[in-house]
Amino acid sequence: MLINDKIWVAQGELPCCLLLNQANRHGLIAGATGTGKTVTLKVLAESFSDAGVPVFMADVKGDVTGMAQAGAMTDGLRKRLGYFNLTEDEVRFYGAPCRIWDMLGDAGCPVRITISDMGPVLLSRLLGLTDVQQGVLNVVFRVADDQGMLLLDLKDLRSMLAYVADHAKDYETTYGRVSSQSVGAIQRALLAIEDQGGDIFFGEPDLDINDWFACDEDGRGYVNILNASKLIQMPQIYAMFLLWMLSTLFEVLPEVGDPDKPRFVFFFDEAHLLFDDMPKQLNDKIVQVVKLIRSKGVGVYFITQSPSDIPDEVLAQLSNRVQHGLRAYTPAEQKAVKAAAASFRTNPTFDTVEALQDLGTGEALVSFLDDEGRPSIVQRARVIFPACRMAAADEETIQQVLAGQVELTEKYGQAVDRESAYEMINDARETEQANAQLAAERAAFEKERAAFEAERAREAARQAKAAEQAAAREQRERQKAEEQRLRQLEREAEAARKRQEQAAARAERERLKEEERRQRERQKAMSDVAGALLTPVFGKTTGRRIARGLFGTKR
Repeated sequence: MLINDKIWVAQGELPCCLLLNQANRHGLIAGATGTGKTVTLKVLAESFSDAGVPVFMADVKGDVTGMAQAGAMTDGLRKRLGYFNLTEDEVRFYGAPCRIWDMLGDAGCPVRITISDMGPVLLSRLLGLTDVQQGVLNVVFRVADDQGMLLLDLKDLRSMLAYVADHAKDYETTYGRVSSQSVGAIQRALLAIEDQGGDIFFGEPDLDINDWFACDEDGRGYVNILNASKLIQMPQIYAMFLLWMLSTLFEVLPEVGDPDKPRFVFFFDEAHLLFDDMPKQLNDKIVQVVKLIRSKGVGVYFITQSPSDIPDEVLAQLSNRVQHGLRAYTPAEQKAVKAAAASFRTNPTFDTVEALQDLGTGEALVSFLDDEGRPSIVQRARVIFPACRMAAADEETIQQVLAGQVELTEKYGQAVDRESAYEMINDARETEQANAQLAAERAAFEKERAAFEAERAREAARQAKAAEQAAAREQRERQKAEEQRLRQLEREAEAARKRQEQAAARAERERLKEEERRQRERQKAMSDVAGALLTPVFGKTTGRRIARGLFGTKR
């Protein structure tokens, strides 16, 4: 309940009020389950809203949405009015101006951040990477920056990892060695984040943190409620988003010194998720931000079951404390109770350790900073009830809240997938593949052309050889024909010669025959003459025989 510049949080022997000018000194709301932390949270949040201070809070259990709906008087509240010195007429119930956000895009305006916004350090924490793997991730981010490739969503990071792995040898001398094993480990870790909704959470349009600094038309700060009922089952994404938001607030907001009231208040529910297994460098980063963000006008309030969930260096910065009951059944729990009690300025009227274990629901040990910035003496007090609804808002109220944030829904509702590393790498890969295909086709063409030229050369050689062979055959045939002609001529000449010889022989024979005939005729004539001469001597017959014997003529 806001009274002047004070938030009336609880009532003990004296009113327990949180001063607005001390609210940026951070705070702690702690206590076991069911002790009333959410009620305290709502009282503080709605009072900051009434003071014109925007608020962020995560709705882990689903009941914080009740801040958007007015509460109502109940018999239980009537019984408590006297404790706060209030009458029923003095109590006013109303809802706070709220905006509902949802990292998974279900019931609320989508919340997205880019991979580049998260950065390699927080992303390594989110993925649970080793130092070596974080080094590889740093190289991937650096290469993306140098190449002008935007890392907006998970597919961009996946593509960039594969790209760097494929070109590891090219980057080794400039950025260091990138092992395929580390890249594979990061890719596997991304699968787990993707299964938790990281493919929805990472992307654009990314959240403009200034949209959470708005007030309504009445000057009341908006209560930005992050629907985390499902998200709490994905602790890695939940813790990393809250850590990113805290770091972003520190980087974006200007220095304001000690303002009259905070510029923004951040309620960090289930704070132990942030510090579980926190690497030292990130733990140091949180300590630094918590220490310095006060001067930016931001108050950070951690809500957790036990103060021991928070590192001592952070716990030392939480000056405004509301400690609900703690249960101590084990030695470790008893030690935690004693440590929590020791963090308060002692009140001589009661034993702080016993009181912590005796507190009922709605009761708390309360200590806020006074005007001089000093912790007040701890008081055992009852937390006042909020003006909003204790439980979750009904569906009608939630729909009214969603309908009232149309401008934000239009701004963030539709995911945008502009050209980034994924598209650039795919385009480069497609260009490379096209060039490779073109080169392959050119090589194939050159090969075919070379084969064609070779075949043409072989064909020309075959044709030349065939021509040579034909010419040789023709030459041989001509030679053969010439030889045959010459042989024919020789045969004809021989035949002519033979004919001539034969004709000469015949002529000679005819001559000789004629000569013989003449010789015979002469011999016969001589024989006849001799016979005629001898006939008178030897008689006709003997004379003729003698004559024929002499001249050799036949009878």
